[in-house]
Amino acid sequence: MREYFILQFNMSNRRLKDAGLEPMLGYVLILAGFIGFTFFLFQKTEFAHYAYMLISLGLTTKLSEIKRNDFLKSCFKNNRYKFLRITENLAAAFPFVLFLLYKQYFFDSAILALLSLILALTSFKTTVNISIPTPFYKKPFEFTVGFRNSLFVLMIPYILTIISISVQNFNLGIFALLLLFLIIIGFYPKPENEYFVWSFSMSPKKFLFEKLKTAIFYATILCFPIVIIMGFFYFTNFHLIMLFYFVGTVFLVTIIFAKYGSFPNEINIPEGLILVTCISFPPLLLVFAPYFYTKAITKLERFLV
Repeated sequence: MREYFILQFNMSNRRLKDAGLEPMLGYVLILAGFIGFTFFLFQKTEFAHYAYMLISLGLTTKLSEIKRNDFLKSCFKNNRYKFLRITENLAAAFPFVLFLLYKQYFFDSAILALLSLILALTSFKTTVNISIPTPFYKKPFEFTVGFRNSLFVLMIPYILTIISISVQNFNLGIFALLLLFLIIIGFYPKPENEYFVWSFSMSPKKFLFEKLKTAIFYATILCFPIVIIMGFFYFTNFHLIMLFYFVGTVFLVTIIFAKYGSFPNEINIPEGLILVTCISFPPLLLVFAPYFYTKAITKLERFLV
């Protein structure tokens, strides 16, 4: 079992080196980004501890994927397998539990630790193999696949919007809108196969334009109910609602540029840290969006006419 954790550590080091970073520097930057994002989240909304718990549980849920756990069961005896899974989940949840304790959310930290422990003893499919109707065509595969894989998670922002209206908390509604954009952005970072880009007979600029047009249009479809409901009940703050919608859209555009700026590889750690910094200070998006756009054009020239 010791060898398993050494292997995971060595694989992490290799990923950091592939991203062009020395492992020690990479871990420092990841820690700094995590701390910065955490303080930003707790500074911006009073419901940050709930979002924090959801993020942590999302990470530990990935570790409970049934195929992964079946493989581990074939490699380790039952007692060792359980100890390994408990160690994995508690290690993944530890930074979140520690910060919740620091912020004096003692009950939330205990619940998070307990749920992480329970998830360590279970395994399930993290994707559903049934055909779920979507409001999107097959052409924008990111939204079709993302919608089906995140169907239950997508319900959370709409539920939070309803709660924000019932308790008359405008900030919660804005948080719901931003959370929805965060989920949508999660549809994009994983690159598709090179063939699916090469098959487009168009210039890199035209390709990016089509991607942006699709992303903005379908993101608007998902955001429309929240914007309309919030606008109706908080009409005097409608300009703020549209401002946050605009910021979310610009960040979505930047993510798409960053994705194809790293194509055919995934977004690397330095660029990921730039994007995290942009979350903390959105005006930076106006600086880095053109930078990622230029990189995307250069990368796509290898695959498009």
